[in-house]
Amino acid sequence: MKRTLGTQLRHLIELLDGAVEASYAEAGLRYRPRFTPIVRALTRSDALTIGQLAAEAGITQPAATQTVALMLKEGLVVVETASGDARQKQVSLSAQGRALLPALQTCWQSTERAARGLEHDIGVPLSELIERAIQALAAKPFADRLRDARAQLADESLPSTPPHTAARTRRR
Repeated sequence: MKRTLGTQLRHLIELLDGAVEASYAEAGLRYRPRFTPIVRALTRSDALTIGQLAAEAGITQPAATQTVALMLKEGLVVVETASGDARQKQVSLSAQGRALLPALQTCWQSTERAARGLEHDIGVPLSELIERAIQALAAKPFADRLRDARAQLADESLPSTPPHTAARTRRR
């Protein structure tokens, strides 16, 4: 049975994330792959709001909020009220989070090499392909594509000749 795109993507993420998480554990780190976009964004800036983090990390704001909450429990980030605007919270790496950076850099280099090896083995630049898919979905979201597909299916299921016309044609 052929797997659907959604099933394939979930399975691919399971395979990749599981291996990357295991490599962090082997390196003695208590760290999840989903933290990486947030940590990378925070290494480029001292402190960011959740909206800024989401934009910098290339993830949705709810995903950034959930990930920061998990990282806060692990002691990897600090969340403080922004100076000048009590409604805004700013996120920064904690001392514990900053202390992990050298080991994380080593893990990220290993991950990048392994990804290049995978791309070599499959003969497709997977990261470029995924980026192209993300850009295509930014230009036309999947929800719009689903609506178009439903409309096309509805059009295809309509009889080409209205039923009352077909009945008159048969009587003659």
